[in-house]
Amino acid sequence: MTSGLDLGTLDLMLEALGDFVAAALPVERMLELDRDDLCPEDTVRQMCGDELGVQLAFVPEQYGGMGGGAFDSYRICERLARLDLGLATSVFATFLGSDPILFGGTEEQKERWLGRIAKEGILFAYGATEPEAGSDLGALRTTATPVEGGYRLNGRKQWISNGSIADACCVLALAPGGPSWFVLERGTEGFTAAVPEDKHGIRLSNTAALYLDDVFVPAENLVGLTEGKGLTQAQNVFGYTRLMVAAFGLGGGWEAADRAIRYSLDRVQAGAPLATKQGYTHKLIVPHVVRLEAARAFIEETAVRLDAGEGSLNTEGAIAKYLASEAGNAAAEAAIQAHGGYGFTKPYLVEKIKRDVRITTIYEGTSEILEMTIARDRWQQHLKTRGTYHADLARQVAALPSETGAAIAALALDSLAAVMEACRAGRLTRNQHVLLRLGELIAYGEAAGSLARRAAAALDGTLPDKADRRFGPAALAAVSRIFAREAAMKIAEEGARWVLGATSTDDAPAFDGLRAHEAHLAQRGLLADMDLLADVLYGRADLKDSP
Repeated sequence: MTSGLDLGTLDLMLEALGDFVAAALPVERMLELDRDDLCPEDTVRQMCGDELGVQLAFVPEQYGGMGGGAFDSYRICERLARLDLGLATSVFATFLGSDPILFGGTEEQKERWLGRIAKEGILFAYGATEPEAGSDLGALRTTATPVEGGYRLNGRKQWISNGSIADACCVLALAPGGPSWFVLERGTEGFTAAVPEDKHGIRLSNTAALYLDDVFVPAENLVGLTEGKGLTQAQNVFGYTRLMVAAFGLGGGWEAADRAIRYSLDRVQAGAPLATKQGYTHKLIVPHVVRLEAARAFIEETAVRLDAGEGSLNTEGAIAKYLASEAGNAAAEAAIQAHGGYGFTKPYLVEKIKRDVRITTIYEGTSEILEMTIARDRWQQHLKTRGTYHADLARQVAALPSETGAAIAALALDSLAAVMEACRAGRLTRNQHVLLRLGELIAYGEAAGSLARRAAAALDGTLPDKADRRFGPAALAAVSRIFAREAAMKIAEEGARWVLGATSTDDAPAFDGLRAHEAHLAQRGLLADMDLLADVLYGRADLKDSP
């Protein structure tokens, strides 16, 4: 179990991050770096140095760090992303890059490398992806050939964050015993970086290909000192690392939404501010805030479970990243629209945020890879429990306070169970697209349950101490009701669409329990809740501190 930072220390870190980046990267410099596609390496190193020491939050205490947990990391990553997602990527790359050591290294390796991160602020990179393999780590072609005293590595890595500025890199290569991680230091003969990529977004991060031409690596730099553990070591951290990228999507999306909210308070059209127009707020603001907060609920719940030592939670990490990255990307797109012509220009920053947050749907597993990951795991759960997995979740959610929209969230989960059962009966998951669409519906259904639990915890005062508290209990309950309605409608209607769409005969599959009519009726009161949430967002209703 990981206790992590105390609340006061976390708050100080979040405040210090904001102050430091505001001073080091004023908007004018940020836009210049974005235009010139330059990583501010000096700023990244200062952040990991004595001036700020952000790296200490990610390193265990026994190796010189502060021992932050998954919850702390999520809050820090969200804050970094709100400041600049490229900068956030550069900082986080060190902890992604050193994760194979943290989770698979020997004690001596941890003391050596994690100790250097804590004390010297060295930067790391994570050398896994290859030009031909993409997200398929099992298809790697980089080889590690045993020689006297160590190995010779040959191959190429692609899309490596911190690729040409990192002091060290964990590289995945195929050894005789199977995929294995090796630690390479910058400047090693034969180990070089290409010119940084000219990217669509996160242009303040350094991304470069790595070349390994007969690079000698001492045997002591084989992570764990045992070959063939590389994929297992990588899998062990997906739940955590994807949760952090989820926090990036959350932070980027919220920054875009907040800019749109501020803009609409001042922008007057037809004699009144845009903030007063339901057609503006209910299309471009409220739905995106709701989806972001649904993602937050799942992120926070998963972070608590990770810190409690429940395992790697790879599927939960995939759900969190899928929800937050898609919501963040959509919120940023809406923010451009919300600014009108100004949103299409660089000084208003939402154009840059949109380009930046787009990567969160790609790196650390594309949304499509995540849909497949989610669907495969929950499909197995459906089969093992003979169809009761999501029905059981529905019963648990239904017991929550009614003001959280628990009954509607339970309806969404029950409908999900019915869709899954129809797919089983019709053997429809042989269609890859059906399987991917199930991944999306599963994410929505489980998020509705998670958000209802979060709203219930807010109502009874049991939210984690370090939880985000932008919304008070009553407002959060409204957020939960809005999302539960969306999830119930989405699962009932789209579930039916793909089950029927995969059926090629005139015999319609059974839809016992889909309850589409109930999903329609559950929409009653939706506009009133959207009005309420808009009033909260614009300060027209003070529900933030209501009991």
